[in-house]
Amino acid sequence: MTAAATPDPTEVTSEPSDALAPYDAVLLLSFGGPEAPDEVMPFLRRVTAGRGIPDERLESVAEHYHHFGGRSPINDQNRALLAALEKELAGRGLDVPVLWGNRNSEPFLADTLREAVEAGRHRLLTVTTSAYSCYSSCRQYRENLADAVAEVRELGHVLEVDKVAQYALRPAFVDPNAALVLDAVRGHADVPDGQLALLFCTHSIPEAMDDTSGPGDGEGNLYSAQHHELARRVVARVAEETGRDLPPEVVYCSRSGPPSQPWLEPDVNDRLEELAAAGVTTVVVAPVGFVSDHMEVVYDLDTEAQETADRLGLTLTRVPTVGVDPAWVAGLADLLLERAEEARGGPVPTGEWVRPSVCAPGCCPNLRQARPALCGSD
Repeated sequence: MTAAATPDPTEVTSEPSDALAPYDAVLLLSFGGPEAPDEVMPFLRRVTAGRGIPDERLESVAEHYHHFGGRSPINDQNRALLAALEKELAGRGLDVPVLWGNRNSEPFLADTLREAVEAGRHRLLTVTTSAYSCYSSCRQYRENLADAVAEVRELGHVLEVDKVAQYALRPAFVDPNAALVLDAVRGHADVPDGQLALLFCTHSIPEAMDDTSGPGDGEGNLYSAQHHELARRVVARVAEETGRDLPPEVVYCSRSGPPSQPWLEPDVNDRLEELAAAGVTTVVVAPVGFVSDHMEVVYDLDTEAQETADRLGLTLTRVPTVGVDPAWVAGLADLLLERAEEARGGPVPTGEWVRPSVCAPGCCPNLRQARPALCGSD
């Protein structure tokens, strides 16, 4: 009798070759950003189209980009994520192209979809680089998909597009963030609890947008609730691993809009002022609202918040975003496979904080005008 071979622990276990069926390509959909000084103002005009914001106000925002040579970090971050995801899928034996399209800069979404159909693609599985639920981070992407698909259909092409559900509170996103926060907190083991603060930072949005975030028949405020729940889970993990008692505080950055319009608060800089006055000496800031180091991270946190901390005499540690963290990339691949199984008639993920891949009617509405949106039931 021949002895059974001992399994090689380094051997990659391949997924079934049809594990991503019925999809023949994956689409990474992101916000976009300028890559040269002369692209900054056109980019900002596209972002704010239809809102009547004068160039004078946009020019003040443009200075954030010019501080970094007119180049946003987001596109390079997306190129890195694209490469990492392609490698992860290939390592699982899945030979599926990963495409990339942006809402507001090259490669524009409509161009990417046109190239996809010209290459013979018929059904795409989309995942956005926005984890949470509100108009600007979910439904607006769905509107962009509807516009782009309509464009390619006008050219005589038939293309189906589905979407991975918002994943803010799925383990694929929570666990890598928790690990990064743990590393940062452990780096300040000599600082007493009363002198150490842990802030979870995200992009502020208008209160009206938060009030209407989530399904139309829900209670609203899903965007802020998701952040508070993620902060609670991560703090629980920190307490379990280190024994430290740190409250889960959510703060905001990148407020825009007229002063008369209420946005989510507190601003991270205002909270730093309060913490310093209360005797805190060290602050760990985790930008959990972002998948990668967007301009809101490198300017609002690494530049402005750091300047505030320096002025107040605070030690500030900025936690990395998940970026291309291997655990996040692997989790993202798992989410793609899960969505594909659902499309084949498999189980639909459920749970209190699990978002549906097909959005409910009235979910995260457009408060300015009703527009068509894909990947929803309305």
